[in-house]
Amino acid sequence: MDQEKQPGLYGEFPPVSTQAWEEKIQADLKGADYEKRLVWKTPEGLKVRPYYRAEHLEDLPHMGILPGEAPFVRGNKTQGNHWVIRQDFEETDPSRANTLVKEAIAKGAEAVGLNVSEIDSAAGMSALLDGIDAEKTGIHLIRSKHYPSSFTYLTESLGNAKARGSLNFDPLGYYLLYSRFYNGQEADLEQGKDLIEQAKAQLPHFHVITVNGQHCQNAGAGIVQELAFALAQGNEYLVHLTGLGLKADDIAPRIQFTLATGSAYFMEIAKFRAARMLWTKIVEQYGLSDPKNSYMYIHAVTSNWNKSVYDPYVNMLRTTTEAMAASIGGADSMTVNPFDKPFKKPDAFSYRMARNQQIILREEAYFGKVADPAAGSYYVEQLTHDIASAAWGLFLDIEEQGGFLKTAQNGFIRASIEDTCQKRDMDIAMRKQVFVGTNLYPNTEETVLDKIQPAAELTALAGLRQYRGTQAFEALRMAVENHVGKGFEAPKVFLLTYGNLAMRKARAGFSGNFFGVAGYRIVDNLGFPDVDSGVKAALDSKAEIVVLCSSDEEYAELAAAPIAIKKAAPGTRVVVAGNPKEIKDTLVEAGVDDFIHLRTNVLESLSGFNAFLGIA
Repeated sequence: MDQEKQPGLYGEFPPVSTQAWEEKIQADLKGADYEKRLVWKTPEGLKVRPYYRAEHLEDLPHMGILPGEAPFVRGNKTQGNHWVIRQDFEETDPSRANTLVKEAIAKGAEAVGLNVSEIDSAAGMSALLDGIDAEKTGIHLIRSKHYPSSFTYLTESLGNAKARGSLNFDPLGYYLLYSRFYNGQEADLEQGKDLIEQAKAQLPHFHVITVNGQHCQNAGAGIVQELAFALAQGNEYLVHLTGLGLKADDIAPRIQFTLATGSAYFMEIAKFRAARMLWTKIVEQYGLSDPKNSYMYIHAVTSNWNKSVYDPYVNMLRTTTEAMAASIGGADSMTVNPFDKPFKKPDAFSYRMARNQQIILREEAYFGKVADPAAGSYYVEQLTHDIASAAWGLFLDIEEQGGFLKTAQNGFIRASIEDTCQKRDMDIAMRKQVFVGTNLYPNTEETVLDKIQPAAELTALAGLRQYRGTQAFEALRMAVENHVGKGFEAPKVFLLTYGNLAMRKARAGFSGNFFGVAGYRIVDNLGFPDVDSGVKAALDSKAEIVVLCSSDEEYAELAAAPIAIKKAAPGTRVVVAGNPKEIKDTLVEAGVDDFIHLRTNVLESLSGFNAFLGIA
């Protein structure tokens, strides 16, 4: 209703000051530490407040900027948010790849990534692109063994100055992965110069250099690290190529930044906004004649790092939120990787699902209708500023050390990312970071060894290791699957539930999840009326592991259980669900081998159980 016609309605809700909110919060905390209870510290070290208000935006320098205005924090789209829907294919046979591409275009793809590793002539390129209108469909060349030759074959095949696309020519990114260049530093950078000059003359809308910031996130880097290292890499190209006589106005518009989009939804939205702002700040220092040339073209790719082999359909949920973040953050183009990419060659179904995720977001959810839909959000605007500030600080640190190449050569970048990896790996092992279906809430009936196809996974020869955060848990469970494949039975875990209904159910659920992520067979129970009947059922089950599930107060009554179990079956492992500190020593003396609870390192514990059971 109109506020003027209903003044009383609005009068019932007078404004509340920040001071009043803070006083109320402090009262409710009753002396508890505000920072520990309410301030979230991200893996990047950023502090996120429990709430934000309009006053928090007053001093942010990027506020008031419109879409299309430098430093492009709000992008360059003034009419809606139309990003390019791209789909990448690894098929190397030109004829089969051409068929896949045509089908994808007919069903909504607007750009395609093509593996040209086996294309060694203009005729081969023509066969690959046969029937494809390069003016309407973006052409992106990946996996080339020699990008200058591939680009020459492309220009000979297309002859279309309006064609758009990119080359995944990234000698600095290649060095980060392999600790070597394609052909040598000077030769590679000279090739970069030649490609820019060729593109300017023949395909001016092509991006011929790519900055693969995605390599950092797919190695376990945090958002600030991915952004800072990508900016430093882009700046390194500007330094060397301007040193070879090119103008920044010719270089910057022909660089594409490929950034991963991960599961930290709001952080990812803010990352894309901050990236454009900082790149503009960098490029402006090179004396551009046209401010529009400082715009950062971003291709977003759903992260590989957080994808799983087990419960793979969850990957579709992950890529959906990742695509949402990239679109809201203003990515110019996007590839959603098929959900089954971690363990097999994508098929027609997985390609279709990946493509349709973007189409639904843009056409049915209307994400393509509004330019910079996150603008004005107190939280996102503050995150944009905080990420930009942190990334800029790390970028300056890299520059002070001599730049991207120097810090890649001396190991600074790799060491920084590995330090983050260690922290993230520990969070995964402790289940502080959850991967549904892998380290929590597993489908215990699922098997994957029969589904995995051999793949040429990217492995760093001497540089930055690409890996997935779920791999360690997957290796544990695959070892159990392999054990069963050799003719053995899956380890059996008997849940001896007793006493307090709420506690025994909660701890039985916890224990089932705990051992289920390793693929053990869980034998749950409704609850036993007395200890003796529980012990008898446990022994009758012939389970290798018996977990006592009750309340801390009632574990004293269950102390007789491990004694009886060990006497009848000495090889059985007896575990207590919980951490009853007051009677822990008594339970250990009675024969309890392990205690599992929220502070248990799940990965380490399950590795120990596998070793105990002879599963390697």
